[in-house]
Amino acid sequence: MEAITNISTSPVNGATREQVKQDTDLHILSEWIAPGSRVLDLGCGRGLLLKHLLQEKQASVVGVDSDLHSVIGCVERGVSAYQGDILEVLNFYPPRSFDWVVCSRTVQELAQPSQVLERALVVGAHVAVGFVNHGFWLNRWNMFWRGHRVRNEVYPEAWYESHPSNPVAVGDFEEFCVAARARVTRRAFLAGDWHTPCHFWPKLLAGYAVYEFSREE
Repeated sequence: MEAITNISTSPVNGATREQVKQDTDLHILSEWIAPGSRVLDLGCGRGLLLKHLLQEKQASVVGVDSDLHSVIGCVERGVSAYQGDILEVLNFYPPRSFDWVVCSRTVQELAQPSQVLERALVVGAHVAVGFVNHGFWLNRWNMFWRGHRVRNEVYPEAWYESHPSNPVAVGDFEEFCVAARARVTRRAFLAGDWHTPCHFWPKLLAGYAVYEFSREE
């Protein structure tokens, strides 16, 4: 049976939701990724995770992001990064070019998520995906009782103000792993505060999830 990682982080008082999420990703992936690993970060943003892995794990890191300002932020941090389409960059690399391919808080924004993740399984020996669980109980409650999606710091905009995305739930992602013949080796589920470990009913009670998986042999 795959392990469910117990996570215990210590967010600073007054930290924003984004800061808590970033700290959580850093903590979980630092625990999983071995020193000296080759890491490709899909949707790397300004390179915070890659900079951390470079300094703390002496990892060989590279990122890719469609946003030019994000790539400039990576360069300013001393991290190599490409600007461009994620799938095109993945197709550039031969099989097993990386020990890890990371897709943290990016999968819901992808135009072709299945193609990207399936290619990531070829390019990387291990793939890590982190996402907000759209099946969280508060989202369900708002749709059932109020008839519209929740508005909070996770989903701050009304539907007509937000850009297109593909919300993903824990159950959806589990189904994808089965269909893609991916072997899940680790899962980390966090409660609605994105900090406290969630040990029960993650499809309903987990606010955030991180998976490690690889291609079945």
